[in-house]
Amino acid sequence: MSTQTALEPGMIDISGTSRPSLAKLVQVEIRKMADTRAGLWLLIAIGAVTVLVNTLFLIFSKDDLPFLAFLQFSAMPQGMLLPVLAILLVTQEWGQRTGLVTFSLVPHRGRVLAAKFLAALIFILAAFLVAVAIALVLTPIAGAADPWEDVSGPFLARIVLALVLGGVWGFAFGIALLNSAFAIVAYFAVPTVVSIVTGIWTSMQDKLLWFDLSTSSSMLFNPDGLSGKEWAQIGTSGFIWIVLPLVIGWIRVQKAEIK
Repeated sequence: MSTQTALEPGMIDISGTSRPSLAKLVQVEIRKMADTRAGLWLLIAIGAVTVLVNTLFLIFSKDDLPFLAFLQFSAMPQGMLLPVLAILLVTQEWGQRTGLVTFSLVPHRGRVLAAKFLAALIFILAAFLVAVAIALVLTPIAGAADPWEDVSGPFLARIVLALVLGGVWGFAFGIALLNSAFAIVAYFAVPTVVSIVTGIWTSMQDKLLWFDLSTSSSMLFNPDGLSGKEWAQIGTSGFIWIVLPLVIGWIRVQKAEIK
């Protein structure tokens, strides 16, 4: 015979409460990013800088700019800011010491990490849609003879993939290091050092591209497409700099003591 423990005065019985869905957790993570001062200003900066960069190129460019030019202009600031957003998204529990609340309400840490990952992807796709909207507005003003030159579904998909790789790379460093400042510095320092070595060591340049995700992923912006070897280089370097840190970080979060 089972017995029920009597509740003390003031206690709330939550034994019959169903656990929140993954969609609800994603919604919470998105709201948490906007609720923090750093996160809110970062979201504002992504939108504002994207508009500013495209406007300046439109004003000062001597050439007529097609639609894809504006998308590529947007990719420059977004490629730097979206990874920072992904890092803050995954490190905020550890930097602001709110992990005890988060993982007490949702004890399954894997579900929380999955929600953060999906929230990061949603932010990346939303930023791309903002870039597309800006390009659609500015393209008719730019007056290019063929404004839709080289526009194709596969090329747009490669641009999205480039943004996703950058954002997930930041997420991977964030989950592996669990420190906002350290992860941001590492994200910008590591690719820079690897790219410098690749540029200087010319005799090994072709082989180093298998480890240089920053350089290999930039080939995604080539309208002519990529060869099988170039896709393999992106896959190999992505495994080194994204998959491995994600696995390390996932294990670390599962075993870390929450304070």
